[in-house]
Amino acid sequence: MKVLVVDDNQMVASIVQQILEFAGYEVKLALNEAEGFFIYLQFRPDLVITDIQMAGKTGFELMNRIREEDATVKTLYMSGNLDQFFYQLEKERNKYRVNSLQKPFSMEELIGRVSELVH
Repeated sequence: MKVLVVDDNQMVASIVQQILEFAGYEVKLALNEAEGFFIYLQFRPDLVITDIQMAGKTGFELMNRIREEDATVKTLYMSGNLDQFFYQLEKERNKYRVNSLQKPFSMEELIGRVSELVH
């Protein structure tokens, strides 16, 4: 299973990568929306884990671009304030395979959310 992690906080992105690689996933990192889309086109992951609020464009904007290429890609959105995005996340859940994860999170929470999406 291939996973793309997009977060403008390199420490968070690296921690997520390490956890998922330890769990057996193939993981690539990107630090912003533009880099994320470029890596997506080359890597074609099964799952995109993206921060919602990033410098520049948001995780929602990234996923809109990616879904123009593949509407079936699964998405795990991360945020320190998920309540702020409740309605947008619900709208996404009604159309796509989407889950969300409140920062900070535990290794178990991350693996659990990923497992819910990929199984």
